[in-house]
Amino acid sequence: MATLCRPAIAVPEHVITMEETLHLARTLHADHPQLPLALRLIGNTGVQTRHILQPIEDTLRHPGFTWRNNLYETEAKARVPGVVRRALENAQLTSRDIDLIVYASCTGFMMPSMTAWLINNMDFPVTTRQLPIAQLGCAAGGAAINRAHDFCTAYPGANALIVCCEFCSLLYQPTDLGVGNLLSNGLFGDALAAAVVRGEGGEGVRLERNGSHLVPDTESWISYAVRDTGFHFLLDKRVPGTMAMLAPAMRDMAEPHDWDVSGLGFYIVHAGGPRILDDLCKYLDLAPEWFRYSRATLTERGNIASAVIFDALERLWQDGGAPHDARGIIAGFGPGITAEISLGTWTTAGRPMPQPA
Repeated sequence: MATLCRPAIAVPEHVITMEETLHLARTLHADHPQLPLALRLIGNTGVQTRHILQPIEDTLRHPGFTWRNNLYETEAKARVPGVVRRALENAQLTSRDIDLIVYASCTGFMMPSMTAWLINNMDFPVTTRQLPIAQLGCAAGGAAINRAHDFCTAYPGANALIVCCEFCSLLYQPTDLGVGNLLSNGLFGDALAAAVVRGEGGEGVRLERNGSHLVPDTESWISYAVRDTGFHFLLDKRVPGTMAMLAPAMRDMAEPHDWDVSGLGFYIVHAGGPRILDDLCKYLDLAPEWFRYSRATLTERGNIASAVIFDALERLWQDGGAPHDARGIIAGFGPGITAEISLGTWTTAGRPMPQPA
């Protein structure tokens, strides 16, 4: 059975604090008619620090989409190999053992994909399958796990590498002044993540089943407008309330397999904002402590898009992991509105795997 192994995480060296973010908002948008509302919303995110690719003075400049996308490619090629090597080490594999690379990113564009560059530059087999995921936003981390799981199920014994590269700071648009845009400027951060799904062996989350759920008629709630100046992020004010629709989907996916989604051993979910986590507690009847890893990611890194669930999963690992055979759920939420959900059990190295019935 496929096992999601320990992730590797990396963040850029530049840091911006909540206090600095609020100061910038007051300075740059002193005459904004809804500035008090924007400041209150940013403060309510609970994001204390974020890592960004460039110093803040460079982040606030917009030299053009061509320049920014070139920077995305340059920095991705410089930073991705490090997390890939550590993820392979965590899985006790080498690049020659990988049969599929899933690359998730919504903050820059490359064709050929980064997957081709990795195969050419990190000694992956030329037969390695490539699966770039560019348009699922924050849900792409969950989708990457699910597609890797599908692949390893279809090809028993095969291994998949997942890579997430999100430089959200490259999406800053100085002319986008809606309250949702100002909130986004104080919420999103930059990060990279990688993890291996092993078809056989390994320690981590033994993936049991996966599913996807789209909330009808919500396509415009999270979206990009693609213009001459690049990607313009659009965030509807109704997004924080989506757990009322997605929490039941999580329960519905678990119940046919006799899993009680309110009684699992671990929860790794996308921390898009504090209300997402608060509402999951409400609708799943769970104490806030169950989402402590996702909340810590939000507090220390901000919303790092597709990399969130891997950062939260690494925090679970740092905390000693879950008990052997503990059931858990991994869920990513993003545009669509889409949820990508995985159910799995924690497996500890050296413990026996269950035998097929």
